[in-house]
Amino acid sequence: MTAPAPLLVVGDALLDHDVHGRVDRLAPDAPVPVVSGPRRTSRPGGAALAACLAAADGRPVTLVTALGDDPASDTLRDLLDGRVDLVELPLTGALSSKTRVLVDGRPLLRLDDGDGRAREATEAARRAIAEAGAVLVADYGRDTAGVLRDDLAAAAGGVPLTWDPHPRGGPPVPGVRLATPSAAEAHALAHRAAPADTGQEPDHDLHGAAQDADRLVHAWRAASVAVTLGGRGALLSHGGTPLLVPSPVTADGDACGAGDRFAATAAGCLADGDLVETAVRQAVHAATRYVAEGGVRSDAVGTAPAGPRPAGREPTGDALRTAARVRAAGGTVVAAGGCFDLLHAGHVALLQAARRTGDCLVVCVNSDASVRRRKGSGRPLVPEADRIRVLQALECVDAVAVFDEDTPERLLAELRPHIWAKGGDYAMTRLPEAALVESWGGQVVLFPYLDGRSTTGIAERAALTPGRAGR
Repeated sequence: MTAPAPLLVVGDALLDHDVHGRVDRLAPDAPVPVVSGPRRTSRPGGAALAACLAAADGRPVTLVTALGDDPASDTLRDLLDGRVDLVELPLTGALSSKTRVLVDGRPLLRLDDGDGRAREATEAARRAIAEAGAVLVADYGRDTAGVLRDDLAAAAGGVPLTWDPHPRGGPPVPGVRLATPSAAEAHALAHRAAPADTGQEPDHDLHGAAQDADRLVHAWRAASVAVTLGGRGALLSHGGTPLLVPSPVTADGDACGAGDRFAATAAGCLADGDLVETAVRQAVHAATRYVAEGGVRSDAVGTAPAGPRPAGREPTGDALRTAARVRAAGGTVVAAGGCFDLLHAGHVALLQAARRTGDCLVVCVNSDASVRRRKGSGRPLVPEADRIRVLQALECVDAVAVFDEDTPERLLAELRPHIWAKGGDYAMTRLPEAALVESWGGQVVLFPYLDGRSTTGIAERAALTPGRAGR
């Protein structure tokens, strides 16, 4: 599998703090809650968060941002060390930071301080943009994109450029491949971009979001605009009739940073050569998963220096974390395995049925080498990377992992699923992994198999010429 393509992130870095505490009483001198037992954590914010999320996907990331000599800038440098490559611009003032006070995981109030802004471009930053194969602009309205605007405009003509805008920032440069405002941002920006004030109140329904997206596509001369709709997904417009990409599930949790997760995923997919529609679909799934897994408290963000996740060909770490999280919550982990070469209705029926028996479904997929050993030199018909991507796109699939061996026993020993799901065509066969699954109290479960559906049969029919197929 080809390693993820490098990504250049250009934008305004922030330093974010969370103060977690509990509230048991009101203050005696005022009707305000008293937060006790505060615990403080710090993490990258703004463009720095987007860069860390992209790096957590296993891709090399360079961040162009403005930092100064203040303590907040020094803390952020430490948090980013070993995770992304930094190209610094000079900062006027102190780095902007925000502090959330949370009680039971919910924000009680927020404090903002620091008004630093990017002062000027540098030759190193201009060179990074000129040499980039793909760019994400994370604009938080503090001038990093502004001082590099001409360079970004030149890049937009040659490489995929994704722009995450801010109402206090400038508009995206003409020719951006994808802009990713939230519904509230899209409304504010669309009516700021309009020739005259319409006097309309913000309208965040699908009709209003579609109108805002259409207006922004034309006003910005953008190839496409994806308006993020929170838990409902995203609305993608190229101008005209939009495409709604719904969230695969409803995720309850801290949504702070979900927009950065969406933009980083979409920009990464475009860097890898995906179509915009594919990039937005993957971004919706990633943002949903990000919120479900704890948002800014997830492993991908971190609160201390850490190296980027090694570039691997399979998201095994995600599968193991998914299984561990569900198991810790008392849920049922279901796993299913196979080659899944030419995914067909029989595969989908099995996976949907398996998912309904538990609280998460991890699909264990044979690697290309494993498929060749089992099926012959002409297989697989679909390479490993594409098989993973197709499976990840299914709403019933929570995670995918790849195994190189002839059987998935090593991987199963790590996942330890409660249920190992197989198709009914194995009904008369003792599976080699059955004893292993049963050793930790797991159960092998067979599901009805749809007759007449097989990769071999589909391939043989496809190989027939039209004339022979009609006989």
